[in-house]
Amino acid sequence: MAIKAAIFDVGGVLFKSPINFLTQLAEKHGLPPTFAVNVLRKGAPDNAFCRAEKGDLSLSQLVTELQNDFELSAQESNVELPQTFSIKEMVLGLLKQQPHREMINAVINLKNHGLKTCILTNNFIYDLPSEAEEDNPNFFVISGLMFDEVIESCRIGLRKPDLEIYSMACKRLGVSPQETIFIDDLKGNLKNAQKLGINTILFKDSKSALAKIQELTGIDVFQPAVPISADPDKLTHSYVTTTDGVKLHYVEMGEGPAVILCHGFPESWYSWRKQIPALVLAGYRVIVPDQRGFGLSSAPQDIKGYTQECLSADLIALLDSLSIRRAVFVGHDWGGAVVWKIALRYPERTRGVVGVNTAYFPPNPKSNPLQRMYQKPGVFDYQLYFQTPGVAEAELEKDLEKTFKFFFRAPGKQDHYPGSEKIGVHNVRERGGMLVGVPDNLPRPSLLTEKDLAYYVKQYKTSGFRGPLNWYRNVEENWKDSLKDVGRKIHAPALMVTAEKDRVLTPASSKYMEPWVPNLSRLHLENCGHWTQMERAREFNEGLIKWLNDIHKKAKIHVESRL
Repeated sequence: MAIKAAIFDVGGVLFKSPINFLTQLAEKHGLPPTFAVNVLRKGAPDNAFCRAEKGDLSLSQLVTELQNDFELSAQESNVELPQTFSIKEMVLGLLKQQPHREMINAVINLKNHGLKTCILTNNFIYDLPSEAEEDNPNFFVISGLMFDEVIESCRIGLRKPDLEIYSMACKRLGVSPQETIFIDDLKGNLKNAQKLGINTILFKDSKSALAKIQELTGIDVFQPAVPISADPDKLTHSYVTTTDGVKLHYVEMGEGPAVILCHGFPESWYSWRKQIPALVLAGYRVIVPDQRGFGLSSAPQDIKGYTQECLSADLIALLDSLSIRRAVFVGHDWGGAVVWKIALRYPERTRGVVGVNTAYFPPNPKSNPLQRMYQKPGVFDYQLYFQTPGVAEAELEKDLEKTFKFFFRAPGKQDHYPGSEKIGVHNVRERGGMLVGVPDNLPRPSLLTEKDLAYYVKQYKTSGFRGPLNWYRNVEENWKDSLKDVGRKIHAPALMVTAEKDRVLTPASSKYMEPWVPNLSRLHLENCGHWTQMERAREFNEGLIKWLNDIHKKAKIHVESRL
């Protein structure tokens, strides 16, 4: 029978072993290695520790009870309990073990392959006063990003190895025991699961556990996982109205320093779906708007409402509505142009700025970019096709599935289709349209699942293409406005992300940025086309998070990772 769900213990499987921690703690204080473990096991399942796991005692009550238990056991064992030995520190240590990252990676691989995932853990009601925010265990706050169900013993009045708790887990997951695997580091917790028919794995080390998971599921859980995607139904969706009456839709998640993710064309907040969970887990508050004209945000018809001045003011209004003083702005494609403008015009609101594929170009009073484009269109020919209102809208809105299947394609053989070599952004007007010559039965690109495709189609049925295309119809207005910034530099910490195979926003276009962006770092992604966040999500996330951590550390701003 095919495996449809995986249930994981926390301490000793997803995180380092609490038994090892207790052994090392005892030795550190000159106690017998098994002293602490034996005290916690003595009298089970009716002792204080087990009662706390069932929620009958809170953690603060448990600490008091354990103080008596440890003192009594020390007397019985004829050992001296050192004054430096703290029950509270022991309990906090149990809750703050480091993760087995290879096991977290396996969870994500299983989830990406459609398996349901569940945490099943004996845990406590945490009510200890905290001297610092990081004293509080925070894994369960964000575990919903990776797990379909989280079952904590203290919340249901049951603890492992009670048979009923395993039945409950299968029922919540909607699977039979035979369709389930359960990984735990204690043999005693596996026996009743086995009686129920669950496939069990005794965790001894990550390598052997992963090999067994792979054997049972047929999924390569060793390979680096593609980052998990944010689920639109599990995010907070909010709105803010700007001073000129535009209603901006945005999603947000997490806590910590603010990071604003700004999409390009033809996209929406959803194009950052693989970044949101990763940034939240890294300790950031992530805010992702549908920019003006896109998704569920207002889409004014007036072209002048889409200048970069208006678009950057939208994002400042978003910050104001959330009472955020400064943020890091990350922008891809057109979003990149907007975040560079914000860094230039609103430096006091900019903690840092990231251009994804889109370079910063200092204004040139002697060169009108629209005139230059007409004189030598090259790969910007498509932008000239977009200039006439109504024309591109009609073509792109006719068959939204085909439109997005055409746009969101990666370079290389996997997304090649017959005749694609004759279709490019350089000959759109010559062909008579962006989609002219593109087959109607275009296969779904590798970057999109059926769910992804359906979500983009749903969003653009609401917004249409008039607003998004109006961004392209302000090239000259944006240039005229940019002349106010001649000679200015961007001093905020900056990151320029280039993609080797982006045919329009080429790495070479960012070559001369350093004189104008003196605090610039770089991240280059090989074999990556235009849709960077989707094509190289893992590498992009790792590079972005490293840079974010570095700039916040230099600014002495604490960032608390959730893993």
